[in-house]
Amino acid sequence: MDETESGSSGGGEGPLSGVTVLELGVFMAGPFATMQLADLGARVIKIENPTGGDQTRSTGPFINGESAPYMLINRNKESITLDLKSEVGQEAFMRLAETADVVVENMRPGVMQRLGVAYENVRERNPGIIYASASGWGQDGPLAKLAGLDIMAQARSGLMSITGQPDSPPAKVGVPICDLTSAMYVALALTSALYERNRSGEGQYIDVSLFESGVSYAVWEAAGYFVDGKVGRPNGSAHQNQAPYQAVHSADGYVTIGANTPRNWVRFCQGLGLAELLDDERFQESYDRLTHRDALIDLIEEKTKTMTTDEVVEVLNEAGVPCAPISDYSQVFTDEHLASRDFFWDSEHPVAGTVRQIGSPMRLSRTPARRGPAGPSLGADNSILDELGFSEAELVELKSQ
Repeated sequence: MDETESGSSGGGEGPLSGVTVLELGVFMAGPFATMQLADLGARVIKIENPTGGDQTRSTGPFINGESAPYMLINRNKESITLDLKSEVGQEAFMRLAETADVVVENMRPGVMQRLGVAYENVRERNPGIIYASASGWGQDGPLAKLAGLDIMAQARSGLMSITGQPDSPPAKVGVPICDLTSAMYVALALTSALYERNRSGEGQYIDVSLFESGVSYAVWEAAGYFVDGKVGRPNGSAHQNQAPYQAVHSADGYVTIGANTPRNWVRFCQGLGLAELLDDERFQESYDRLTHRDALIDLIEEKTKTMTTDEVVEVLNEAGVPCAPISDYSQVFTDEHLASRDFFWDSEHPVAGTVRQIGSPMRLSRTPARRGPAGPSLGADNSILDELGFSEAELVELKSQ
């Protein structure tokens, strides 16, 4: 396996090489967006408050005093410190922005305006700038000025109303899905805007919210509601509109099955020795199987409860039916398939040493994702400030903040 096949850093420059990004990001949405750009070769300069920096730096676990989560989500970036409440700090940011391609921020709406580094300010000095803001609720509307974290977006977007078991307390998706989705939308919008700028020569402003990002996932729910007013409810692991498509009991746990097409339904029944279900009038068509799902799952589990998870997976894989065990993260992070594809990799950090990283799912054959250093220590790249044309006195002020 060569470097491009494995997704390693070899194979030349990344597809976004030559693009400079300024990040004013904290926690998740902004930093995760710019991590995608950095992985793809962009130069990302992370601008942090001198007094502590990104709040993720205080989140453990720690390696030699450095935050492991911070070093994962901020890999391939540079860190400088600026006090944007000071005139010299604001001017330093603006000088950086004059030659940058992209600015990404995820502060509460209004903060950038108060600091004098909003899109309108930057555009005056760099008309081609592409400026993206990620926020809880968007830059306008009745909720815009409210604080908005991932769990609030999950709650208001409807995601928590369909997550978990029926008649159980509210549950959120196990990862910060609205944060991460908004980050991916920011990255997609930015790359699209960069492509468009090649034609028009003009920059633009991008507004992405966690709230709308969460709502955008409601494809099945929107179809049901817009057509007949059906309101989605929690179904555990079961699919909204198809069956059998869920986790079922095995003798030693659970296994997920997906016999949701006519061909897979036949293969499923034949593979598990449940051919009699093919003649049962309750299960003839997809809609029938959904209507009688409870009875269907009971009959399936009578069989799967006599088999281990591994046995179910082996039988269904042999029959060509989609299935999988439910892995915990100790199994995920040691998964043989992921290892064979060189998904996890080690980055280096001058203080923490070797830091294990999650790979990028984007596998480009000729310009693979970059595998560079772990997220930098606070202000590790303040030497960048020396290149901005400030006087010695101004540099002293900048670096003493």
